[in-house]
Amino acid sequence: MIDSIAVSRALAELGGASSFSYDHGDELNDDWYASVTWTGAGSKPTLDALKAKMDELKADFDVKQYQRDRREQYPPIGDQLDALFHAGVFPDDMAAKLQAVKDAYPKPE
Repeated sequence: MIDSIAVSRALAELGGASSFSYDHGDELNDDWYASVTWTGAGSKPTLDALKAKMDELKADFDVKQYQRDRREQYPPIGDQLDALFHAGVFPDDMAAKLQAVKDAYPKPE
């Protein structure tokens, strides 16, 4: 199955045609490539360049799996910042600004 989003991302990275459409095929091969209509101001990439860029982007996506896994486990950023505020980690001027907001909008008891 051709991943149209992956092809579009690769095209954007290559500075190639801005969009494409194809009539048939479910594999990136010469037949598919011959059926593609490329549109936009950029040039038509070679099939090898397109495949190489898609492989590069996939490898980059795969190597960053830990980031996606971590994102799901971290507490919300607001909670993280509030914990830092309460720990006294912020510079005095930033702590004063945050305290002013907290004072203006106190937490209900």
